[in-house]
Amino acid sequence: MKIPFIANLLSKFSQEPPLGWSQLSHQKIRLLVAISGIAFADILIFMMLGFKSMLFDGSVLVHENLNADLVLVSKRTKTLFETREFPKAYLYQATDVKGVTSASPLYYSFGAWVNPWNKEIAPVAVIAFDPYRPVFDLPELNQQLDKIKLSNVVLFDRKSQPTAGHVVESFNRGETITTEFSGRRIRVGGLFTLGSTMFIRGHIVTSDQNYLRLFGRNSIDKVHVGILKLEPGANTAEITRNIQARLPSDIRVLNREEFKQSEMSFWSNEHPAGTIFSFGAIMGFVVGVVIVYQILYTDVSDHLPEYATLKAMGYSDGRLLAVVLQQGIILALIGFAPGYTTSIGMYALLGNLTRIPLIMKAAVAWQVLIATVLMCLISSAIAMRKLRSADPADVF
Repeated sequence: MKIPFIANLLSKFSQEPPLGWSQLSHQKIRLLVAISGIAFADILIFMMLGFKSMLFDGSVLVHENLNADLVLVSKRTKTLFETREFPKAYLYQATDVKGVTSASPLYYSFGAWVNPWNKEIAPVAVIAFDPYRPVFDLPELNQQLDKIKLSNVVLFDRKSQPTAGHVVESFNRGETITTEFSGRRIRVGGLFTLGSTMFIRGHIVTSDQNYLRLFGRNSIDKVHVGILKLEPGANTAEITRNIQARLPSDIRVLNREEFKQSEMSFWSNEHPAGTIFSFGAIMGFVVGVVIVYQILYTDVSDHLPEYATLKAMGYSDGRLLAVVLQQGIILALIGFAPGYTTSIGMYALLGNLTRIPLIMKAAVAWQVLIATVLMCLISSAIAMRKLRSADPADVF
């Protein structure tokens, strides 16, 4: 993240240090404590926002990689993890609408994956579709569709959690990996990359016929998501209305972005995890306000005679208050740097340990920087009350 104005500010400091900086740097230990406190608050906010981003990014891994112009889902479906089925016949009705070139079923369920080595059970999501009509925009996956045409063969997500076993390492050594999934013997025929989430240990992909073998008779007669492809240049809005008019009212027709936003809305507004992480970020902000307030209040109290002297020399209350605000902004900018860099390292560590994608996004970094400046300004505003007691008579 580039913040050029910080470099310019530091350059000016070396030439003519502002009064606020002189006040802060007068006591090095106190300044170090203040920077550490702000950095700690920033790290707390970064981690909460990072966990929330991890939750959102993981929840839409499937959505982002679908090769779809429109999707059909049940109106009772709030999240892909709890998808409601609808009759496969609706896909055929959708293909009768002018402009729709294909309608393919996508099956998404969960099953018990047995770790081939220690026999522990891990919840794993199974994604199935007709291999002759691929529904994902994943070249690595699409190149291996012939493998899942074989009976009881699956593709294993190399970013699955370690609790699923060291499948990737063993497969890369040329070993044959067989295990049980939902009580049926299966074999890993290949690897692909999608990613795990906070609630799913991993994914496997297989054919609709293997899905039928896993989940029993009639399991493919109802689908979880319908994947629609349209003619090039087709009027998406008009086709959406025509499909919606043809299908029952309990089916929603969404474009891929709407499908993704619907998923994120559930995790943000309806699932407790989104609320918990947001609350954690707010608490980090409050902690930062308290820490900076204590530092600035103590600094103002210790230098109260100096402020009274400045008043006697003609400094107005406004100019003195500006000094405290200046101190807050300086603390915010300096304290943000170690919090930001430390959080990048922690993101990388957590991503490596959990195999869940966690990267520092520019939008998150700017949000935390703005929050840091805001919390320091709020602390400065509260600490300003002490300046009102700076009486020139205190000098004598």
